[in-house]
Amino acid sequence: MPWYPYLPTGTPPYSVINTNYFGPPQAYPPACAPPHDFLCAIQATDSSGQPVITFALLEEMEFAINNRIETTNVKLRPSVV
Repeated sequence: MPWYPYLPTGTPPYSVINTNYFGPPQAYPPACAPPHDFLCAIQATDSSGQPVITFALLEEMEFAINNRIETTNVKLRPSVV
């Protein structure tokens, strides 16, 4: 499955379920710069160049963000200490 970098633009609030906030599919997870533990990229099934965000993936994203732990399909930005 390809990786999709999370690239929110415009005025907050941003939505992790809005597929327009994800960049084009990539073969490998992108390098993510700080600032804080926050969504960097997801690994998902492709649908015409956009990620398919299933309920299971959404739960995995929520777990990763809330616990600040990367998972198989969710990559977070590194934390700045």
